[in-house]
Amino acid sequence: MSTAASQVSVKDQVSAEEWQLRINLAACYRLVAMFGWDDLIFTHISARVPGPEDHFLINAYGLMFEEMTASSMVKVDLDGKVVLETPHFVNPAGFTIHSAIHAARHDAGCVLHTHTRAGVAVSAQAGGLMPLSQISLLPYSSLAYHDYEGIALNEDEKPRLVADMGNKNFLILRNHGLLTVGSTIPDAFLYMYALETACQIQLAALSGGVELVQVNGAIVDGIQAQVETVLKGFGGELAWPGLLRKLDRRDSSYRE
Repeated sequence: MSTAASQVSVKDQVSAEEWQLRINLAACYRLVAMFGWDDLIFTHISARVPGPEDHFLINAYGLMFEEMTASSMVKVDLDGKVVLETPHFVNPAGFTIHSAIHAARHDAGCVLHTHTRAGVAVSAQAGGLMPLSQISLLPYSSLAYHDYEGIALNEDEKPRLVADMGNKNFLILRNHGLLTVGSTIPDAFLYMYALETACQIQLAALSGGVELVQVNGAIVDGIQAQVETVLKGFGGELAWPGLLRKLDRRDSSYRE
């Protein structure tokens, strides 16, 4: 990168809308680290950039999630090609999964993927997620599964991944981890909070060695309507300002 280019800030090269998206995405990475869902430099969160182009923001490969900033987000197209000059690069395996979903789901404003211990553990259980708790019903009402096919480098896997996910907002990647899709970054984060918490509760309940009581099937069948009643008009946006305040009290450098 030339000296002149390096002196131009990222903020000055993008729209105000994209800059705000970068701040929210960097915040999401920091929150994932704060909640202990990160996996060193691995896993990814991507966000669709507003506008007619199919451009997306994703993390710079090699940075810890707690180091992410608005300026360090890498802008790429659907092929993973960098479209805004940057010293950073992206993880090709990570973008295979994200690009597949973004290409097929135009409602996918944000795709969030984790490798947490609880998430991977439940992904390896034959029965998958069970309706054991109130919070488990949010992901349970819109949950899909995708079988493990190795490290996600194979383009041929994309159509199978997309077909398995369909129009769901929650995906358990067998023997791999968890994934959520939201129309916004706050929604994707809220969904992951629910899915991760449900997995943790399930492991805790199973560790007790006693018979478990699952939520009645009739309640499970009607939960989607109840969820929409509770979240309609708010979604993750209701909790997001408080989460940003929590981050700012610790370290506001994600905004840079």
